[in-house]
Amino acid sequence: MKKPELLAPAGDMEKLKYALAYGADAVYMGGQAFGLRAYAGNFGWAEMEQAVSWTHGLGKKLYVTVNIFAHEPDFAELPSYLKHLEELKVDAAIVSDPGVIMMAKEVAPRLPLHLSTQANNTNSYSVRFWMNQGIERVVLARELTLQEMNDVRAKVDGGLEIFIHGAMCMSYSGRCLLSNYLTGRDANRGECTQPCRWGYALVEEKRPGIAFPIEEDERGTYVFNSHDLCLLPHLPLLKPIDIDSYKIEGRMKSVQYVASTVKVYREAIDTLWVQGEEAFREKLPQWLEEMDKVSHRDYSPGFLFGKPGASSHNLVSSHYVRDYDFVGVHLSEEKMAGQIIKTPDETISWVEQRNNFKIGEVLEVLTPQGECWSFEVKEMWDIEGVPMEVARHAQQKIRMTVPREILPYSILRRAKSEKK
Repeated sequence: MKKPELLAPAGDMEKLKYALAYGADAVYMGGQAFGLRAYAGNFGWAEMEQAVSWTHGLGKKLYVTVNIFAHEPDFAELPSYLKHLEELKVDAAIVSDPGVIMMAKEVAPRLPLHLSTQANNTNSYSVRFWMNQGIERVVLARELTLQEMNDVRAKVDGGLEIFIHGAMCMSYSGRCLLSNYLTGRDANRGECTQPCRWGYALVEEKRPGIAFPIEEDERGTYVFNSHDLCLLPHLPLLKPIDIDSYKIEGRMKSVQYVASTVKVYREAIDTLWVQGEEAFREKLPQWLEEMDKVSHRDYSPGFLFGKPGASSHNLVSSHYVRDYDFVGVHLSEEKMAGQIIKTPDETISWVEQRNNFKIGEVLEVLTPQGECWSFEVKEMWDIEGVPMEVARHAQQKIRMTVPREILPYSILRRAKSEKK
């Protein structure tokens, strides 16, 4: 049985490179229009061309989201946009609106089309309908159970994709009206303000005496605040279904999130498909430990085993679990224009600061290959060679001594004090 494609988010060029470096087979990204993540970094045409070249140069694939629910004025600019995607030879556009699909077939017939989860495909008949319209791959709705995925796969020959990790929207297939209603920003046009994460208090004036079983505190109740999806422990159950692509959510998440999740799922898929379930189970605890190091909400299996209950929602707080701080990234010699220095008795490495850290703290290094390792910060200098005690300036370039070479695309992080 072939391994599924591991599909990772690329909110900007940096995240795209990290996703590919840590083992993604493909990335998905948004342009500066017609996508559902208006506040991600997104890509202009020049940067998108660079992204396609970089991705294809590694023998991997790149998909572009064009998944808004389009209004009539959108169709003035859509034809040229779709034609340009076709000219760039992106591997597919991810679409959801039937009008956008019709337009793409007319003006960019060689542009492959994938159907977004926003299109709400929950059965084999709707999947086959869209494939008859020229869709090459359908992203199944998140609301399907394991058995339903299996039933759809048994009746569909074309490409299927599922989400295996990331934030879960409280609205069906992510089609939410809350943001539009409360803030005037339309979630279905890429401007969601995530009001489902806000605190609420329930009031029902016409039903006195009826008790609503909702936990709350003095700040209100987070009744819409769903847990994050994590299907990592359940990959052995998914394997026999033969899904074509496993997708990680998170174009607006950090570089650390992209690197950690991609690395874990890359190792997990490779282990399960090549070495078998016993080897997978042996390594699962360390993978789960790694998943806990990224910023996340409590994990759940989503709809995999049926409709989620109260245990799949955090009713107390909308806060993330953040046990580690992402403090820096390794800077390559190319980025530093030859300023990396090595002497016989020590290794000097450049990093770019992403959060405060100081002399005496222990930092952990996450690398694309191999195990994590740690070191104590003993010496560091700014780009002018001035010694430093604290790296406190955002994205400051810092030279520091390390006990061994830090590999390209490595992530530096620090356990929070209570975790040390």
